[in-house]
Amino acid sequence: MTRRDEILAACNKVVAMPTCVRKAGALMEDQEVDFRHLERIIEHDPGLTANLLKVANASTLTGGEPVLTARRAMAALHSPDVLRFFVSTGVAPYYVHVIAGYDQAPSMFLQHSTTVAIASRELARALGLDAPEHVYTAGLLSGIGKLLLGAFVQVDLREILRMVFDEGLPFDRAEEAVLGISHAELGGLLLSRWGLPEPITRVVRHHLRPDGFEGEDMVLDLVHVGNVLAKMIGVGLGADGLNYEVSNSVVKRLGITSAVLDTVSANVVVELNSLWDLFLECAGDSCNL
Repeated sequence: MTRRDEILAACNKVVAMPTCVRKAGALMEDQEVDFRHLERIIEHDPGLTANLLKVANASTLTGGEPVLTARRAMAALHSPDVLRFFVSTGVAPYYVHVIAGYDQAPSMFLQHSTTVAIASRELARALGLDAPEHVYTAGLLSGIGKLLLGAFVQVDLREILRMVFDEGLPFDRAEEAVLGISHAELGGLLLSRWGLPEPITRVVRHHLRPDGFEGEDMVLDLVHVGNVLAKMIGVGLGADGLNYEVSNSVVKRLGITSAVLDTVSANVVVELNSLWDLFLECAGDSCNL
């Protein structure tokens, strides 16, 4: 069995990998739950968002229409009992304490994922683009493959980093060379197996290498640059650091300038400051109630 086959076999066993389950679960146990607060927790957490979209897209309550955002999923699954079932049975039977290999604690992964999502959305606004509403969701979920691949990266991190620094390979290409798969490809496959809509899974799969996608996808372009911006801002960086390629084609296609990047970065930092309470709730190995 190759390393890729081993990783894909592990992928098949994963139910979901939320990072702020305990807090959401406690809220759901409250008969007078504040659904606006619950929505805020879910829509800023990649694991819970992926899990909610999985449940919503498998439900007959959505009328067969693809559900692309946490907000729409919560509206479709409006019953408190349905949402409680989602939190109590749809989450992982274990909790990922540290993302091994990438040197990220759960709170750091949450912060980086949220930063990518905000940056992708703010980039669209700064460019005056009428972006699809799932741009935030796609950005939030873009790094979810790290949650599973991290354990494999940890074993071969020295060789991966050697290829990055000695051979000049981007981190994801070094991952692929050593493990047979990158975290972006694995994330796309994982979300596809959970039944998430293709407009989201293709962005997750191709966000690090958008030039490999046949065709044009505005959300893919925005998330690609949003991920770069998040790393430039420096929130939630791990062992992979800034070692990724930037697509010149995407930069040209979007018409990005240094002034746009400065504006977006400033807006992202302002919004992040309003979310520190959520990050603090999930700053430890599990959410502090």
